[in-house]
Amino acid sequence: MSFGLSRGRELEPGFTLPPALAPLPDDLLSNRKAAHVDVRAWYDDPTRPFELEIGSGKGTFLVQEAARRRETNFLGIEYAMEFYRYAADRIRRAELRNVRMLGLDAAEFVHWRVPDGVCDVVHLYFADPWPKTKHHRRRMIQDRFLADCTRIIRPGGELRVVTDHDDYWAWMERHFDRWTGAGRPFAREEFKPVMPPRGADEAEGPTVPGGQGDGAEVAAGEPSAAALKAGELVGTNFERKYRAEGRGFHATTLRLVAPDAPKPA
Repeated sequence: MSFGLSRGRELEPGFTLPPALAPLPDDLLSNRKAAHVDVRAWYDDPTRPFELEIGSGKGTFLVQEAARRRETNFLGIEYAMEFYRYAADRIRRAELRNVRMLGLDAAEFVHWRVPDGVCDVVHLYFADPWPKTKHHRRRMIQDRFLADCTRIIRPGGELRVVTDHDDYWAWMERHFDRWTGAGRPFAREEFKPVMPPRGADEAEGPTVPGGQGDGAEVAAGEPSAAALKAGELVGTNFERKYRAEGRGFHATTLRLVAPDAPKPA
């Protein structure tokens, strides 16, 4: 497997990589906030809306969305180091200064490091389904993760989820049922594509429209920001691969409506 960084070349340091994280404090259990990191401070403008993508893969979603919405800051987390390195280098070459990348365990980072109420949206697309029963504890959708989302997402913010895996979807549905509805933190909503699909009469072009009328050239070989094709939900590499194979998809949006509502026992 070769992604351009697998032949001994180190990942070039640059704006895409946040500062190194300090060790977790000794008083972590008695003082949870001591471990929090102000992720918004990693960006040129910390006041912008902040969105988190868990499982960024090769960074296709981040490249498309960050170029289209320059007024929003994005953080991508990818555990597989070859994909993390590829995505970070791709973002650097595209000069997307509103994106940062981390290569670590997203569930642990969210649980211990992310401060309260900083996320406008959490994106979780085509996460590893961990199909074997003995590995289900590794699935991202767990009660602990949903509890963390009620803390890190601002009121009115969203958790957006897409999967192609039927068994994992059934698992998700059982969890979502416990966290949505009357008197619960989340409300279920229809999942809508992240952006309108390109019209048939729109021409492909190398320039990515920015958030305030500015433009930016896409790095060689990168898709344009308007590359979401008709019928696509998010336009990730996995979605395009699975769609070509004829797989169906499950998707939902959970909107945080009552962060202080009782959590499932």
